[in-house]
Amino acid sequence: MEDILYAPWRDEYVTNERIDGCVFCHISTHAKDDEELHVLYRDEHCFMVMNRYPYTPGHFMIIPHAHTDKLEELDPEVWLHMSALAQKGVALLKEALNAQGVNIGMNLGKAGGAGIAEHIHMHLVPRWERDTNFITAIGQNRVYSTDFDKIYKKIKSLIPKYI
Repeated sequence: MEDILYAPWRDEYVTNERIDGCVFCHISTHAKDDEELHVLYRDEHCFMVMNRYPYTPGHFMIIPHAHTDKLEELDPEVWLHMSALAQKGVALLKEALNAQGVNIGMNLGKAGGAGIAEHIHMHLVPRWERDTNFITAIGQNRVYSTDFDKIYKKIKSLIPKYI
């Protein structure tokens, strides 16, 4: 017998138009669509965007505008800027969502687990004690416990305080 979980918020994933080329380059070059694309912040080096298919509520990414799959070739100034944004992002998640911890990571290359391997990006994933339960561990599913847009607006409203 097969168990089915209904996840209507993922309907967009199936029905939305596909972006040709690199999705991160599309976001980088479409500042006028920041609200629709759930961009939290952008500057001359990079942008911060909510992960549309997050591990936990509030999961966002820091992404350089430069299209590269090689961290070792990223301009050191951009890397340092991304790191500074990550520090500010941790404080932001702790205040906005009362995160008790944050996972920060990069999956480099397809073999390294990157879902979008052609453009490097850094994940910031807020965490709470006991946020993993049987549905994740046994059922191999995640439950998103709050409205995505509500979380986006809350985090975005605090950006000026931190960045």
